[in-house]
Amino acid sequence: MAITGTRATEHRPRCDYGALFVTYLAPFADGHFYLGGARGIDSLALAWLAENTDARLTVVVPGTVAQQPAEACRAIALAGRRIGDIVELGAAELGRAAYHARNRWMVDHASLTIGFPHSIAPSTGTWQTLDYTAEQGKPRLVVPV
Repeated sequence: MAITGTRATEHRPRCDYGALFVTYLAPFADGHFYLGGARGIDSLALAWLAENTDARLTVVVPGTVAQQPAEACRAIALAGRRIGDIVELGAAELGRAAYHARNRWMVDHASLTIGFPHSIAPSTGTWQTLDYTAEQGKPRLVVPV
């Protein structure tokens, strides 16, 4: 499963995300998750999956882990040995194109995308990922936050 979601998560109490993950991620806990290594949903989901499941975890970043925001670096460090693979795509410049390439990579390797969008605006990376999933004929689960 590819996980995608908003970076803006402060509008809800942190415990709300745990409850959402119990409902929407736990049923797939025996699977393989691809997470984008960003702050927000990516970091929250990584921490929850590492602590509460035995799922295989792969973190995919557009450049290198060192280029990720501090919150994401902390989540990756805390998940530590629970992460099976870290894929650094090595983008020379971190911008929209690099993040979209990372999102497509995750979808291409997953059989399902679970998205946690904050907005219905189609220009967000979360919606770009969900739309790309649909274009590939793969299922997607949308959980608005």
